[in-house]
Amino acid sequence: MHFPSSEFSNRLENTKTSMIKNNIEVLIITDPSNMNYLTGYDGWSFYVPQGVIVSLDKEEPTWFGRKQDSNGARITTYLQDENILGYPENLIQSPPSHPYDYIANYIHENKWANKSIGVEMDSYYYTAENHDRLVKKCPNAKFKDAHLLVNWIRFIKSDSEIAYMRDGAKLVQAGMQTAYNEIKPGVRQSVVAGKIQNTLLGGNEEIQIGGEYSGLNIILASGVSASASHLTPTDKKFKENEGTIIELGGVKNRYHCALSRTVYIGKPDTKTNDTLQITNEGVERAIESTRPGNTCHDVAVAFWNVLEKYGLEKESRCGYSIGLGYPPDWGEHTLSIRKNDMTVLQPNVTFHLMAGMWMDTWGLEISESIRVTENGCELFCNFSRKLHLV
Repeated sequence: MHFPSSEFSNRLENTKTSMIKNNIEVLIITDPSNMNYLTGYDGWSFYVPQGVIVSLDKEEPTWFGRKQDSNGARITTYLQDENILGYPENLIQSPPSHPYDYIANYIHENKWANKSIGVEMDSYYYTAENHDRLVKKCPNAKFKDAHLLVNWIRFIKSDSEIAYMRDGAKLVQAGMQTAYNEIKPGVRQSVVAGKIQNTLLGGNEEIQIGGEYSGLNIILASGVSASASHLTPTDKKFKENEGTIIELGGVKNRYHCALSRTVYIGKPDTKTNDTLQITNEGVERAIESTRPGNTCHDVAVAFWNVLEKYGLEKESRCGYSIGLGYPPDWGEHTLSIRKNDMTVLQPNVTFHLMAGMWMDTWGLEISESIRVTENGCELFCNFSRKLHLV
């Protein structure tokens, strides 16, 4: 495990306190980030039903998942063997049988079927079928939406979590430097992406640490494709007089640090230069506004005031919480840096300030991963935001 038992105990205690406040007696967690946060479980097994059950009447949580993944729970968590529940293989993708029939039986065995049960209704990993099975098998239970309950407990990071994000920062800066070194006219995007990935996972001689797969794939797009925010590398070759957006994540023990930059091959046109300078000015104002007591709204207004001054528009939010993550994204789904999000910033809150400007036929990106400090904020990365010219 990557954290002391005392930290897991505090996380579980905070979760149970929140359950009591929300009148939830049993909590079923299916988001793998929340599973990891509460137990340490770490495996690429989220493509089948799995989860963690927290009950007010049990000291330890229960991990449940495919039986062949049970040893993964034994290896990566602190849970006693009696709290590792592997369902049989004949329930996997075998209608009309379903793993949640097995979980419903477990709920009955533990006399929870008449209790208030919280589920993560808007989680990627809790399907309509999962919920339907539980409701039908446990008709006397009172199901409540507990989506984001654990996410908000994760909102303020511990010093250990911050340390892993700093390792992620080392990796993502090395990955971005690889991109800068390798992007050239005539080179395929896929070749560059492969070298970036090698750095993100293996590190380099300078940083001497390795990383892990990211919650978000490498985002790399050129020319008109840079007008879309989430296109991934192809076999397309880099060309003269095109901009390329790059968004990367460095990951250590599932904790992410994200970084975005823009590369231009040739001499950039005026609109690209001017827009990047304006966007960077907005980023600077947003950073200056990031401090304890200010709200996400305050940071967003600081950014948008600069864009409006120069007549630029940006419809999407310009940031979101970041830290512990699994595919399909690295966001923690709590705060958003947008107008009218009145979430108050506190020390050790972390977010990704994403200043992407995606126009009709082109685009550019600048982003920073940020930690709120006692008096202001800290940028995890120290990497020039200037337009990189090739």
